[in-house]
Amino acid sequence: MKLWGREPALVIGAIGALLTVLASLNMPGIDAGAAAAITAFASAVIIAFTTRPIAPALFTGVVAAGAALIAEYGYNVSDGTVAAISGAVLAGFALFGIRPQVVPAAEVGRPAGTMPRLR
Repeated sequence: MKLWGREPALVIGAIGALLTVLASLNMPGIDAGAAAAITAFASAVIIAFTTRPIAPALFTGVVAAGAALIAEYGYNVSDGTVAAISGAVLAGFALFGIRPQVVPAAEVGRPAGTMPRLR
């Protein structure tokens, strides 16, 4: 999958480089820690949404990176809150994300959709 006609790694690198330049220019609201947290969050989001088949662990990475980003700007997010949100994300993907991707394999030697013979 490509973003704006480019590989996702290139987009992530460009975001990181831009944020590093802004941090070095002492832009308000962006210091080195914030630039790293924003880059980590953007990386997690891009990787999670461009990876196929869907991998729930990548979306829990988005939750963790989002919590780090929020903490960088002075808000306290407890470990319990992050764990609860991550658990809800995993449960949601188990119900709605992963199950539709899984198809049972047909038995060898028997056409799909037919019932096995009882003996």
